Amino acid sequence: MEALRSARLRPEIEIDPTRPPQRLAPYAYAVEAAVVEGEEDLADGRLVLLHDPDGHEAWKGTFRLVTLIRAELEPEMAADPLLPEVCWSWLTGAMEARGLAYGEASGTVTMAGSHYFGGLADRRPATQIEIRASWTPREGLGGVPDTGAHLAAWCDLLCQIAGLPPAPADPGAGTVTGAGVVSLPQRRGPQGA
Repeated sequence: MEALRSARLRPEIEIDPTRPPQRLAPYAYAVEAAVVEGEEDLADGRLVLLHDPDGHEAWKGTFRLVTLIRAELEPEMAADPLLPEVCWSWLTGAMEARGLAYGEASGTVTMAGSHYFGGLADRRPATQIEIRASWTPREGLGGVPDTGAHLAAWCDLLCQIAGLPPAPADPGAGTVTGAGVVSLPQRRGPQGA
């Protein structure tokens, strides 16, 4: 848990501990994070670390990470039929870019569009993407996974979904370069300007 509390993250990330679910595992720790630019939240999410010392058959390990990430998209982005596959590849790619071993990844990528009527008719249509996923971090030295590195990879994904460019390389923090990486365009203002 200490690795989650002390991980070095990008300055655009605002992160706070939150109450974890109580019934999924004997031990749990959770954080909520948002990618903030000015006063606008570009994306937000929750990451939960679960630990069962006896192991869990479905996890194939004693630790599990569970996430929910959400971001609003420009409506035309939702028309891309490959967007869900691309977003899923960002999740696995974020871990692989940091050299993290993981297994049993599973989840969903959902796009939802909202059109407003009646008293809300003055709002522009909105499209949101949501990633729900879980994976088993492979245990390293001492039988404990590098949860701080998994948190940093998760924050990389959160920033990518928010439309931020990749962070410059920082060998001390394990941050990856942006070569060959594409992120979603950022939302700008109420009219997409």
